[in-house]
This record gives sequence, C-alpha cells and structure tokens, in this order.
Amino acid sequence: MSLDQWPRRVAALAQFRVDDPSAPILRADDEHHLRRVLRAREGEEVVVTNGGGDWALARVVADGLERVSDVDADPAPTPVTIYLAPLKGDRGDWAVAKATEIGVTRIVPLISARLAVKFRGETAARVVSRWRRIAGEAAGQCRRTHDVLVDEPVGVLQVPDDVAIADIGSGDDWSGVHAVAIGPEGGWEPGEWDETRRRVSLGSSVLRAETAALAAAVTLVARRDGWGVTSGPADG
Repeated sequence: MSLDQWPRRVAALAQFRVDDPSAPILRADDEHHLRRVLRAREGEEVVVTNGGGDWALARVVADGLERVSDVDADPAPTPVTIYLAPLKGDRGDWAVAKATEIGVTRIVPLISARLAVKFRGETAARVVSRWRRIAGEAAGQCRRTHDVLVDEPVGVLQVPDDVAIADIGSGDDWSGVHAVAIGPEGGWEPGEWDETRRRVSLGSSVLRAETAALAAAVTLVARRDGWGVTSGPADG
C-alpha cells in the first residue's frame, strides 16, 4: 500500500468492486448506490478494487468513473480463519461484518450439534449468500482490497486438524494458531470434538457467541500483525 495515498483512500466517498481498476466500470446496483443513495457529485473520489489487492482512485464524472491515480497493489495478508456456527437473528451477520473489519481473511459456516437455527437447504444458501454480501460491504467500508472468502458450510468432522476450538477454561497459548472454531449459543456438545483437538481460551468470562467470534478475530489478527509489539509479530 502506498502510504501517501492512504489519506485519500480514507477520505474517498466509498469503495467499489470492479473487474478492472485501470478502467473502472461500476455494476448497475453500485452505480445506483453511488448516484441515488450517496448522491455523489462530479469530481468526488471513490476507491475501486478488483478484490485481489489491485486498487485505484477514480473521480465521479457525468457518464461513470475516471481513474485519477496509478493502479497500486496491496499485499495479501497472512490467512486467518474463523469457523462460525450460524446464530439467531442478525447476530451472525454482525459477527461476519466485525470479523471482516478486524482483518480475518476467511469465514466458514460451521454446522455443530447445538445449532439453534435451521441451517440446511435453501435457508443455508441464503445465509451464505448474505454473509458474502455483508463481508463485501464491510471490506469496502474499511478499505480492504482483498476479498474475504466466505466458504460453503462444513460439519465438525470436516474441520481440519490444525483448527483450534474456543472453549472456556482452556489454555491461553495461541502460538501457531491461525484458525479458530466458535460454537453456537448452546456451546459445544460433550464429545463433539476429539479429545486431541487443540483448545484455546477467550478469557474467564462466558461470552455470547458473536462476542467470542469478535474476540477470536482480534486475537488472531493482533498476533498476525503484531499489534502492540515493537519488535515484530508474535508468530514468525
């Protein structure tokens, strides 16, 4: 990222996903949002990105957008993943948005034993589609230029062995952890996970599931990016 361009990126009216930042063309719904919802005026700037790290600044003109900067590329962040059991109401949506804002790179819907919501067939497909839309909107809001991947749902038995599970009363050693599974409102079913599965703690409080997801996201990204560490990230 060009740091000298960062203030302009922050000050830009919005960020939009386009196929080619070098010649940005907005999709019809984004054009409507820019003109009718944001009420953009000619000359105002937006950020355009292809979702793969390439981005540019563009100016609103009468018939579309005009690129006003070189196309730059943000480096891909080191992957960190949250496996998230779907939650009641909009709590899962909130968790997806906040995990995206924090810097998680991948979110996987997790089908666990104590799901309190119906999550199969068309309902599951709608939730996944909504999470993808929410992640895209949140990425644009915080000027992320690499798409957040929202996977298809998986069951507990499909979760890779190197994924830790958040479990109250577990150890506080997060070294080497890059993916964490967060359970549903009712917590994990006894025996749901193999006894050899690594467990990590999110503190001594009993957290709501969406709060646990946010706490895990912060912990993973803070370790990845070395927040508060002057000599470099905690994990090399």
